[in-house]
Amino acid sequence: MARKVSSCHSLVVVVVAASLAATARAAWIRGSATFYGGADASGTMGGACGYGNLYSTGYGTNTAALSSSLFKDGASCGECYQVMCDQQNSQWCRPGVTVTITATNLCPPDWSKPNNNGGWCNPPRQHFDMAQPAWEKIGVYRGGYVPVMYQRVSCSRSGGVRFTINGNNYFELVLITNVAGPGSLKSVQIRGTRTGWVTMSRNWGANWQANNYLNGQSISFRVTATNGQTLEFGNVAGPNWQFGQTFTNGQNFY
Repeated sequence: MARKVSSCHSLVVVVVAASLAATARAAWIRGSATFYGGADASGTMGGACGYGNLYSTGYGTNTAALSSSLFKDGASCGECYQVMCDQQNSQWCRPGVTVTITATNLCPPDWSKPNNNGGWCNPPRQHFDMAQPAWEKIGVYRGGYVPVMYQRVSCSRSGGVRFTINGNNYFELVLITNVAGPGSLKSVQIRGTRTGWVTMSRNWGANWQANNYLNGQSISFRVTATNGQTLEFGNVAGPNWQFGQTFTNGQNFY
């Protein structure tokens, strides 16, 4: 015999479902998006985060330059955002489609244009100048500009965090890439086999600096991500490391 569901139980289910739906909607933030870099995204290489060739560093074409309000002087480099076109406010949307992009560049303000007519990256706008292949997943090329809804999401990466050591004998400039989980970093420390832990400072983008003589020493890093998780990469670079080399031990954030 079929089980009868009480009206009270049904009401609870409806209320809970409505509450969850409202919470999900609340997580989305209104913004806007344009595109740049060409159909192959070749024009997006380099950028204010310092990632260089986005193909070889694993970021690909699902990337974006953020307005300064989102970029936060490079603190947002590597973060991931899920973006969808706001179809209720634009005819140029591809409905029901979302794309996850990584912040790899800065979209600078254009003070010669008003915020609502070309000055899309002017503060305090929350704007994504997306790589064209990523933008065309959510918008129709002819539109050029669309309002969007976005939310920050966890980053999925293949392999471990990578440390590229540049600089000179008394100056380390370390580019940190392929950060999973929150994608962005709060603090970085460096240590040689003959030194203690030294706190690094953000030089620009995803590049962190310290002033030490570490030649001939194995190098370790202690890294804290913006979600508070800290990982120690012990002796990730051996004593024979050279400037320009990249190192990883497979560890990553979640």
